[in-house]
Amino acid sequence: MDNLLEALKLMVVGMITVFVILLIVIYLGKLLIFFVNKFFPEKDLKITANVNSAISVDPTTTAIINEAVKVITDSKGTVINIKKI
Repeated sequence: MDNLLEALKLMVVGMITVFVILLIVIYLGKLLIFFVNKFFPEKDLKITANVNSAISVDPTTTAIINEAVKVITDSKGTVINIKKI
């Protein structure tokens, strides 16, 4: 019975240790992202759609794609190029 209790204690300590280390990694990653975005911000890009001259994309389709990107990225993403694949 003592071995079982010792094993359970060891398992709980190990699980708590892993949980704490993962929390530290998550919050250090968020902190790193915050500092990089604060001190090294990306340059603003204009929202443009460079359409390949060989393949014509309907202006309605281009507008729909632009609006979808705005909604999904909370107006932070841009459409650089549209290609048919």
